[in-house]
Order: sequence, then C-alpha cells, then structure tokens
Amino acid sequence: MRPAASVVLVRQGPEGARVLMGQRGAGAVFMPSKYVFPGGRLDTGDAADIAGLSAICHARLGQRLPPGAPGPAALVGCARRELREETGLILLPEAPLRFIFRAITPAGAPRRFDARFFLVDASSVQGDLDDFSAAEDELSHLHWVALADSRHLDLPFITEIVLAELRALLEGHEQPGVPFFDNSGPEPTFRRLV
Repeated sequence: MRPAASVVLVRQGPEGARVLMGQRGAGAVFMPSKYVFPGGRLDTGDAADIAGLSAICHARLGQRLPPGAPGPAALVGCARRELREETGLILLPEAPLRFIFRAITPAGAPRRFDARFFLVDASSVQGDLDDFSAAEDELSHLHWVALADSRHLDLPFITEIVLAELRALLEGHEQPGVPFFDNSGPEPTFRRLV
C-alpha cells in the first residue's frame, strides 16, 4: 500500500459551500473517469511545516500505522504538493489542515493506497481561486462543485463517504474521531481514530 494524501478544499459563498474536484482521465489505471479531490501518493522528500496541524490531528495521524509509515510532516507535504500540481493552487504556509478521513483501498484494486484526507478552507489559498492555468494535466474539468450537486457526479464510493462526512462537519456536527475504512486485513473494518 502506498501512502497518499488528498485535500478537500472548501469555498464558502452566498449559495453555500462548494468543494474543488476534478475528473481523472478515462485511461487512468486507478479510478478512470471518476471525480475526485486533488491528491495522490507520497513522493520521496515530501515534507512540510506542520504548524497548521492541531495537536489532535497530529495524534490521530499517528494511530494504527504500519512499520515505516510516513509521519505527519510527510503527509502534509504530500497534500500541499498534490494540490499545487493538480490544480496550480498554493496553500499559505500557515494554512490550517484538519485531518478528517482515512481509507485503505480494498484488496484486488489495481493500485492500493493508504490515503489521508485533509479539510482546508479556500481562504488559505494564495491568489485567484478560479485560476487553474498552472495545473498539470492529471485532472480535467477542475471546478468548484456545490455540495448539493456533488452527488450527481461519477464518484468513487469512498469520495461519497468523505463528502457525507464533510456535510456533517459543515453543519456543525462533532466528529467522534476520524473515520477510517481499514482494508489492510482479510476483512474490511470501520474504525474511528480518536
């Protein structure tokens, strides 16, 4: 399993919350044509200042890790880099990142990831939120999707679950630990990282 990180970038407006999503290519080996959050696998050298990560998020990122798993600085660095590469958007150095979800890809998938999802407010982005001109070509159709409209997109199952968690958080519900869909063993297990 490859460590990975995604950014759930949320923009508030008069019409409500919107989330940034893009579509993977039809020829992609993993989740072809699906709409996803910007994110991807950890690269050697990924690291970042974790000043924007709360103590509770830091602790939760360290739970239930396999030997040799990357630490919070590498995962935050991965999330920041993937956002920059896939959208052209750059987070401010002090941007708060909230760890809200973890999922391990089920056995039998063409690629397996141990992915962490970080919630970030769009006010933490430098520059124009609608300028994707510096994005690489991994995601197409980058756009801000109203949460109410997101269910009409072709989404992976886990993205649907993350969006449901996001809706609950934005409605003010408490998160009793970070949801963790753990497919690392012979039986899929749902856990909460508390």
